[in-house]
Amino acid sequence: MVLAAVLPLADELPFSIPSLSGTFVAGAYLARPEAWSLDSEETPFVNVSTDASGNSSGRMSWFALQVRSRRESVIAAQLMEQGYECFLPLHKSVRRWSDRMKEVEQPLFPGYLFSRFDFLNCRSLLMTPGVQQVLGNGRNPIPVEERELQSIRQALSSGLPNQPWPYLQVGERVRVNHGSLNNLEGILINFKGSHRIVLSVTLLQRSVALEIDLVWVTPIPETNAPSRVLHGSRAPIPILGQ
Repeated sequence: MVLAAVLPLADELPFSIPSLSGTFVAGAYLARPEAWSLDSEETPFVNVSTDASGNSSGRMSWFALQVRSRRESVIAAQLMEQGYECFLPLHKSVRRWSDRMKEVEQPLFPGYLFSRFDFLNCRSLLMTPGVQQVLGNGRNPIPVEERELQSIRQALSSGLPNQPWPYLQVGERVRVNHGSLNNLEGILINFKGSHRIVLSVTLLQRSVALEIDLVWVTPIPETNAPSRVLHGSRAPIPILGQ
């Protein structure tokens, strides 16, 4: 199965589109998506949500957009200017240069943004340089589970150390019963003597690990509820011929 919503070329799209909100890099882009001209250092992204504007049929859902890697902030800024809601999760990492070390913010899921929009009214979003595809199943876009996005937001807002993590589906599921992470659910792991709770975005098959204290969590009884995740090939199909 291919996780991608295959759309026709821009001039064949039978509908129009709203916009995103996000982070930005100081600079300018040229007419073609692959030609960006950056004049200065990247400005740290602030997760911002704005109300989408324009005509909408009311079917607003969060979708995952695959975008040009290392241009997530720029693309999010363009979408924000068009009025779309955008969520670009960031994490802090230390980058080493020959003469110094610097803490920088980088996308938690490189090459991806989350945007809330009406899929039948999103022409300008799909035309935005650098936007490659909306993830889904065949020709059908699949909304991201909002509870998964809320868990990511809650984890990032806690201020606790976090980092990208290999995607996990199997493990001991636990619920946090402490402070700002109260009611957060995830998979408990032990890594280098410390405990982490792993949160995942199923559609992306990406995860983030958050350091916690073991006394904060309680096990969640297993259930046999079927998952809506479709397994198989994840090879992307460009939506705009990129």
